[in-house]
Amino acid sequence: MSEIARRKRSKGILYKRIIFLLIIIISLIFIKKYYDNSLLAVSAENPVGIDIEVPVGSSTSKIANILKSNGLIRNETVFKIAVKRSGLEGKLKAGSYALNTSMSVNEIIDVLSKGGRNNNVIRFTIPEGYELGQIAEKLSKEGIVDKERFLALTSDKGNFQDKYPFLMELEEGQSLEGFLYPSTYEIFIGTKEEEIIEKMLDEFIKVFESDVKPNIGSLDFTLNEIVTLASIIEREAKLDEERELISAVFHNRLKVNMPLQSCATVQYILGERKEVLTDKDTQIESVYNTYINLGLPPAPIASPGKNSLIATVKPADVDYLFFRTKEDGTGAHTFTRTYEEHLRAAPKK
Repeated sequence: MSEIARRKRSKGILYKRIIFLLIIIISLIFIKKYYDNSLLAVSAENPVGIDIEVPVGSSTSKIANILKSNGLIRNETVFKIAVKRSGLEGKLKAGSYALNTSMSVNEIIDVLSKGGRNNNVIRFTIPEGYELGQIAEKLSKEGIVDKERFLALTSDKGNFQDKYPFLMELEEGQSLEGFLYPSTYEIFIGTKEEEIIEKMLDEFIKVFESDVKPNIGSLDFTLNEIVTLASIIEREAKLDEERELISAVFHNRLKVNMPLQSCATVQYILGERKEVLTDKDTQIESVYNTYINLGLPPAPIASPGKNSLIATVKPADVDYLFFRTKEDGTGAHTFTRTYEEHLRAAPKK
């Protein structure tokens, strides 16, 4: 092949490459424009309200199909790409939604990620510091569980330890007191007691593994001891900023073999939240009475929340041995090192 022919061939290849590159660039510009246009509202100027129902378990593809068939989005594929780019893949929620054609794709995604009405779903909240009896009573009053069945199931960890191996660390016959995590839950109407209990155990595991276990460090406590102390802290603390201080007091007492003397443990024995305990109350014969027994009670006295669980494994670095309420309505406590300071800290009458 002559030099001229080679040059012509090289030029031809170059032109083809340039043309190919231009086609790619033009295509990308077209695709980008098409994508952006598909994100826009279907009818911003003349909005029409449309109610839709997203069934439980719907995939992003299924939701895209529902929206497209109702005239709420321009393109199903663009919707799926936008969901993935938003980081909400698998997080769009079932329910009833009142949408309209003036909403952009991103606005629709935002609404769907927050959840809509679902007439088949009910929500309940278990406050931090609730005992098993209180949980059962609350759920029973709300028509969610049969109280006696719920209590029977939670009275023995053996009913659930096959599915939850961590329960094998507890004593034989120990109840689930302290291990039903206090939070807000959504369930379907008619959900069985077993499933509700498992949902709460699942949440406990999640919080413990992500927020508590990484902070245990050199603390030589069993799982049961961590949750037991956390439950006492939960019942004693009124302010989040004091949880680590209260934890430190109890840790310091345990180190010097001093009774914890927690009013919360006596209240647990009494079965009531008695504000002022009598001397007779503090002398009740019970393994849960930390006024007459050294160390921790044999099991938790309530369901601790995340902050109390973390405070248990991360006590404040202080040498306090006492605390008492300020009785000023704030729920705050005065912390002291000696018994004499503790007495002087008594609120003035």
